[in-house]
Amino acid sequence: MTTVTRARPAPLAPDGARPGRRAPRLVALDGLRLLCALAVAGYHFGDSWWLDGVHPPAYHLPAAAPVLIYGFLGVEAFFLISGFVILMSGWGRTVRQFAASRAARLYPAFWAGVLITTVVTAVLPIDGGLPFARLPGRGDVLVNLTMLAEPLNTPLVDTVYWTLWCELRFYLIVACLIAGGLTDRRVKVFATGWLLAALVLPAFPGAVLAQVVMPDFAPYFIAGMTMFLLRRNRRDPWLWGLLAACWLFALHLVHQRALDLKPGFPVPAWPAPLALTVVFLILLAVALGATDRLTLRGLGTAGALTYPFYLLHQRAGYSLIRTLHTETGWRPSLVIGCVVGILLGTAWVVHRLVERPLAPRLRRILGGRPEKDVAVAALPNMRGL
Repeated sequence: MTTVTRARPAPLAPDGARPGRRAPRLVALDGLRLLCALAVAGYHFGDSWWLDGVHPPAYHLPAAAPVLIYGFLGVEAFFLISGFVILMSGWGRTVRQFAASRAARLYPAFWAGVLITTVVTAVLPIDGGLPFARLPGRGDVLVNLTMLAEPLNTPLVDTVYWTLWCELRFYLIVACLIAGGLTDRRVKVFATGWLLAALVLPAFPGAVLAQVVMPDFAPYFIAGMTMFLLRRNRRDPWLWGLLAACWLFALHLVHQRALDLKPGFPVPAWPAPLALTVVFLILLAVALGATDRLTLRGLGTAGALTYPFYLLHQRAGYSLIRTLHTETGWRPSLVIGCVVGILLGTAWVVHRLVERPLAPRLRRILGGRPEKDVAVAALPNMRGL
């Protein structure tokens, strides 16, 4: 009697593909990330009455502001995407390679952003004793360049940098998982425990552990990680249950954030959970392979602009808006449109002249393996923001 031996399926690569197959470039994430950055800019620019204490200022957008206000959700979407791509980028790497990759992705553009913002706000200062009127001192700038200004209790050159401290803490969590050995089971067990901790910790105000658990943002990172695991194994009911729990927790958080907004006009809370649900569904579709065949080259450029644009848009943008409106008297929509265009152009320059030449050198200095040797090298949009 002849015994038939069934060949066992080859193990999945980090992105869920079979070995020997090129990992698909998830260009849909590039486009989604730029949309999120533009949404955050719309949130900041749409109702900026507090810049000079007069409501509304001449460049206020009274018709658009009630819609643009929901752009605050761009940050939540960034964290959701980050949970997906950062776990993917860490799979198959050592801790050192992962750290080198992340540093090379984040620091060159960040250094440029800090310096450019400092120069713009010095040349085009905002007067009036408001939060953005204070110019950063030399010591503040130097501390900001480390990306550790927030834990060191140093004023941020631009307040949007607060999200980077959240990202760095998430990177530390992923690095610890890599050090322990990444497996699907270990990650989902850890993610479940992290979510439970995030649910419980708000009952203990001031708990030191909250700095690591990040209960206000944990469900986004965890949901992104879960979607990455679903890309590898979509039949695991544990993962689907964990994703549903993250989504429900996130709906509660954004509903409360919408209620806490006080922009000077009514802000219904219900659009925030709805918009966030759409983002969850889009990223889930990407994770499950629905966009793997999308090859629009322009989306890659969009992804390259996202991080520098995000770093530059707020404080430098306010200075440019104030100056351009004062000097030209143009209508608000034209002023803001021009400023967004200027910032996107500057972001492109930062990407081409700073990120592209410096990132590979920094990675080599820190001992990271060349990006082309990594299994996920076909996913260059893993900038983590």
